[in-house]
Amino acid sequence: MTRSILVAASLALLSQGVAAADFTVAITQVRDPKPVFATVESRNVVSARARIGGTVADLVVVEGDTVTAGQVIASVGDDKLASQIAALKAEADKAEADLVRARDLAARGVIPKAQLDAAEAAASAARSRLNAQRQLMAEGDVLSPRAGRVLAVPVTSGAVVMPGEEIARIADETYVLRLRLPERHARHLKAGDEVVLPSDTGALAERGTVTLVYPQIVDGRVVADAAFDGLGSYFVGERVRILVSSEARPALVVPAALVHTHFGADYVTLRTADGRAAEAPVQPGQPMTLPDGTPGIEILSGLAAGDVLVQP
Repeated sequence: MTRSILVAASLALLSQGVAAADFTVAITQVRDPKPVFATVESRNVVSARARIGGTVADLVVVEGDTVTAGQVIASVGDDKLASQIAALKAEADKAEADLVRARDLAARGVIPKAQLDAAEAAASAARSRLNAQRQLMAEGDVLSPRAGRVLAVPVTSGAVVMPGEEIARIADETYVLRLRLPERHARHLKAGDEVVLPSDTGALAERGTVTLVYPQIVDGRVVADAAFDGLGSYFVGERVRILVSSEARPALVVPAALVHTHFGADYVTLRTADGRAAEAPVQPGQPMTLPDGTPGIEILSGLAAGDVLVQP
């Protein structure tokens, strides 16, 4: 009696294991990876510009240098400013001397208070003009507007520049991969989509995310930015190959473990209507992943939706 109970329990467990291995084929939507080229670009490129006109001196950066926000990268000098400052300083010194004499004479009652007030106003005005000219000369320092890498320096030391002229072009330290895809992809590309940066060295591929899809189509192409770690090691403007997901399409994807090969042909084991198991030839496609994360493979022919597969 005990032995018959054990046999019945074993058969029940075996039948549960077979049922657990059954897989019902269903149509699922997949998005194939599409190889495209993207360029490494800075999210923002800003210019360091001269605030006054004059001659470029003390140019301390070259292409490729890394700068910090507020760093002095060049100086623009004007000989006329130096001579004007000298003249204004002499004028201010004279006004200060006149004010000292006026105070002495006013203290002795020689001149009226109105004349003393005029001397104080003249000295104050002279000091203001001198300080303004010195401030203007200090604006000859060209400062980096933000931290980043110098992309271009279109001037040289000794060059004469006008106010507002570009001294250096600086790329922000935030780098992105900029994609330009045919406009037919505009409806299917969205922020949050995964993109893959394959490795030519055999290392694991890096995965990134689309962070921004620009709302304007330029020259028949939709432009998007994708974020990856470590893009600072690339050259700005370097072209790299990446994989993006294309438009979704219907496919039959089954667990890869259910496909077996005999004598060069691929088969799956079907559960027939009467409960028997029968082998059926199939044509597999590319590897894919099932929604639960199980490694799968696309079946191009040999199966239909609703077929039930069992372990071979």
